[in-house]
Amino acid sequence: MSQYILSIDQGTSSSRAILFNQDASVVDSCQHTFTQHFPKNGWVEHHPDDILQTVLSSCKSVLANNNVTAEQVIAIGISNQRETTLVWNKRTGKPLYNAIVWQDRRTSDYCDAIRCDELSKKVSDKTGLLLDPYFSATKIRWILDNVAGAQQQAQAGELAFGTVDSYLLWHLTAGKVHRTDATNASRTLLFNIHQQCWDDELLAQFNIPRTMLPEVMDSAADFGVTSSDIFGAPIKISAIAGDQQAALIGQACFKEGMAKSTYGTGCFLMLNTGDKALTSHNRLLTTVAYRLNGKVTYAIEGSIFMAGATMQWIVEGLQLLENAGDSEALVKDVPLDHGVFLVPSFTGLGAPYWDANARGAILGLTRDSGISTIVAAALQSVGYQTKDLQKAMEGDGLRPSILRVDGGMAKNNWAMQFLANILGASVERPALTETTSLGVAYLAGLQAGVYQSTAQIATLWQCERRFEPSMSMTERNDLYAKWQHCIAQVTLANNTKHDG
Repeated sequence: MSQYILSIDQGTSSSRAILFNQDASVVDSCQHTFTQHFPKNGWVEHHPDDILQTVLSSCKSVLANNNVTAEQVIAIGISNQRETTLVWNKRTGKPLYNAIVWQDRRTSDYCDAIRCDELSKKVSDKTGLLLDPYFSATKIRWILDNVAGAQQQAQAGELAFGTVDSYLLWHLTAGKVHRTDATNASRTLLFNIHQQCWDDELLAQFNIPRTMLPEVMDSAADFGVTSSDIFGAPIKISAIAGDQQAALIGQACFKEGMAKSTYGTGCFLMLNTGDKALTSHNRLLTTVAYRLNGKVTYAIEGSIFMAGATMQWIVEGLQLLENAGDSEALVKDVPLDHGVFLVPSFTGLGAPYWDANARGAILGLTRDSGISTIVAAALQSVGYQTKDLQKAMEGDGLRPSILRVDGGMAKNNWAMQFLANILGASVERPALTETTSLGVAYLAGLQAGVYQSTAQIATLWQCERRFEPSMSMTERNDLYAKWQHCIAQVTLANNTKHDG
């Protein structure tokens, strides 16, 4: 009887279940999208039940479509959108409020109000992060402050906090397990990445009771088993990792200095720094890459909020395309230096700017500008933002000569060639670009004994196409200087407006 690994890839706009053979090849997948909610400017929410039900329906469909029973599934691995915050009642399992998404900026004023040099240094030293609305702690604080009776319930030990992985694990195990892994914990602003524990000083700073927090496990561990009534028989849950760390593993970036960049809703460039938690002097994040057998591997990360989400706006907001896949053919004849720049700071700017007040803009429009030019500018904005991260890493003495790419946008050859050009670096696209789900399949397989080591996993990685830079340094520098000028205009204009 064939046996499989089931990956749950719970993302910002959809939930996907992927069935893998033991040789890490995809058998089949099923995906369901769900609605994004924007109650106010800069606010982004999900209905928790939408998250849970799309996960369950995707899993059940992919198993049923392939006549696979629960007994044939060796293990489940879960990857998830990071930082997105849920608080629920421990007795009923019901959320107190919608999931507050990682992109959400509602706590910008709160961050500004408590920010000082002492706290910023404390946060950075302990967590490797910045005091920013991006992370979970201020979102928890908002829920406890704004839902009637929430703080009192929290103090009484009645509430649980979790990122999406913990919420799914809770419901998959019928409320028996409240756990997370070290990668997700490292994104909360509450976890000491050096001591690998929840930090009492930071919990006190945000007035968050320790009783709300999940137990922190290795990324490959025995997290629990699914309730029998979900899939017909219990299945072991053997791996959890935040989506970007899962992609790093799926790209087999196990050696110090290896880097990947994922182009999903946002863009996340992550570089493995081994057992050293390096401190960035250019506003990049220090984070846990993975924790296996109690040993921590660290990474430096740059986070961009809008990548695929920019193309989603092009399709759904401006309705310039029927689907994002049409963009490559549309822009193939557009010159790279067409003069139009799209700065997609719809929910602020991430690394290395960390400007929560910035908002999007299209600059350089002329009468000659058309749909193809604007679409090209949207695709190029992802390359320019990746260049921002590359420059920041260079400032920290880190520069990968090869970048492994994945995610939906990585399938666009025009965008990937521009990326290689503007970076002046080789870009490698793997045979399987859905490396997030592959990464947790690898982790689950490690825990289940399907794979013996990360070295064995590294031999499974295959390059589908390599993009080499073909742009002169002069042209590259000229384009990037223009991009930086546009960023300066956007941050100045929007912060002047905010101050006013």
